[in-house]
Formats: sequence, structure tokens, C-alpha cells
Amino acid sequence: MATFTQWISAFRLRTLFLAVATVVLGSALAWHERSFSTTIFLLSLLLAVAIQILANLANDLGDFQKGTDTTGRRQGPTRALQSGKISQKEMKGAVVLFTILCLVTGLALIWSATPFGDASSAWVMLVLGAGSILAALFYTMGKHAYGYRGWGDLFAFLFFGPVPVIGTWFLHTHIIGWQPVLPAIGLGLISTMILNINNMRDIENDKASGKITLAVKLGLPSAKVYHILMTLISFACFAGYNILFEAAPWYRYAYLLVFLLPLAIVIEIRHKEGQALDPYLKRTSLSGFLLAVAFALCINL
Repeated sequence: MATFTQWISAFRLRTLFLAVATVVLGSALAWHERSFSTTIFLLSLLLAVAIQILANLANDLGDFQKGTDTTGRRQGPTRALQSGKISQKEMKGAVVLFTILCLVTGLALIWSATPFGDASSAWVMLVLGAGSILAALFYTMGKHAYGYRGWGDLFAFLFFGPVPVIGTWFLHTHIIGWQPVLPAIGLGLISTMILNINNMRDIENDKASGKITLAVKLGLPSAKVYHILMTLISFACFAGYNILFEAAPWYRYAYLLVFLLPLAIVIEIRHKEGQALDPYLKRTSLSGFLLAVAFALCINL
């Protein structure tokens, strides 16, 4: 039986920064509109972390079942099933458990917000919540896993950017507005940048095992150009929010200094490949979290 420490490792804690960042960002925008609920914030935080862990566990299971992690060419840290420390039966049980946790938390979240909204809004949130769970499960699991067909970047962008950020904003405010759109897109691009670094690191292994990621389609040099473009567009999205909604005073823009971190990453990865890219996964995730926190502080000063 797997130990607590082995499960914590399987959860991949370094990936959780950005899940938290989506809730911080959406809640900060709601706070700015003087609409904030502690209950909504805590439930949204629990749901975001649970969905990220579910995605990590399902990804571990799906890649192992398809043989992607057992080629001997994978460049990242040894995964739970790959190491043999957690069995397939245990991992399947954990996937079911976290699916149930996501469902219960999601329903509780919608129930908490429903008295202030309407039935149609509740149904929309139900559909988006179900979509988020399905996206977490079927990135690598199943015969038609979308991560093996080059769709991983799009789904990472949507379900770790616009969907949770705008969803959190709506659950707090119960209004539809343009305020969260640009920051949500910016953070979604950072989520996609994390996946792109992961896929660039494992590009040779994925190519050999039939996992056709966008990085495999583009090739390593073009995937790095793609990474640069996402970094610049993300910066433009956040700066655009200030120009449209918080043009003054000047210190509202101070959080943009955090972009020095992803810009430094762009420079540092130019001549790196394989295992040498692995440290930049945590750095990119952490930069997204720091950006969300700094943004929250600056727009609410």
C-alpha cells in the first residue's frame, strides 16, 4: 500500500500554484467590485486544487496505461505508477475519490451562489464544472484522449484560465462583465506555457510513443517561439486590463514587474532541451501565482 508521502508526490504539488492563482485572480477582481464571499472563495479554492490533483492523477494513469511513461526516454521526474510505488488499482481508486470530491465541492459551490442568481446561471455553472472535471480526466485517459491529439494546449488554456477565473468572478458578483476577460486570458496563457514546457521537455519521448502534442507538431525551435508569443500576449492582456479599467494611479501597474520572471525563463530556455527544461515548470507555475497575488494587491490598493 502506498504511503502518505508517496501520494503527496503523486499529487505533484508544484503544479498547484496556478490552480490557486485562478481563484485568487477571480476573487481579487470581485473584491475590486465590492462583491466578495468568503464561502465562495474557500469552496472555489478547494475545487480548483481538487481538479488540478485529479488532472495529475488521471494523467499519471493514462500515460502509464498507454506506455508513454515506460519507454525509458521520459525526461521528467519518475511518476507514481512508473516507479511502482502506487499500483494501478490504487490510482484508479484515487481518481474516483477525487472525482467525487470535485463533484461534491462543485455542487456545494453552486448551491452557495444560487440564492443570489437564477436557475439558468446555475445550469451554466453546472455545465462548466462538469466540463472541467471531464477535461481533467480525459487529457490522457481513454481511447480518445485529447492530449494525444494535439488539443492539450487549448484545453489547458480554457480550463486553467478563462473558465475558473471568470467562473470565480461570476460566483462572487453574479454579474456578467468584461473586467475579468483579459486577466483570465493572460493567466490561461501562463497555464498553457507550463504545459508547453512539459511537452518540450518530453518531445522526443512523446514522439516515439505516439503522443502527438502541439510541441511535437511544431518541433522544438517553433515551440520555443510559440512560448515567447504566449509570454508577450499574456503581458499585453494584463496591461490591457489596466489601460481599460485602472489607468491610474501609476502603482496599479506595479504587478507587471512579475513578468520579469517569465521573460527570464524565455531567455534561459533558448538553448535548453530535455531534462534541462524541467526546473522551468515550477518556475512558470510560481510566476503565475505571484502574478495573481501581486495583481490582487495592486488593483485593490
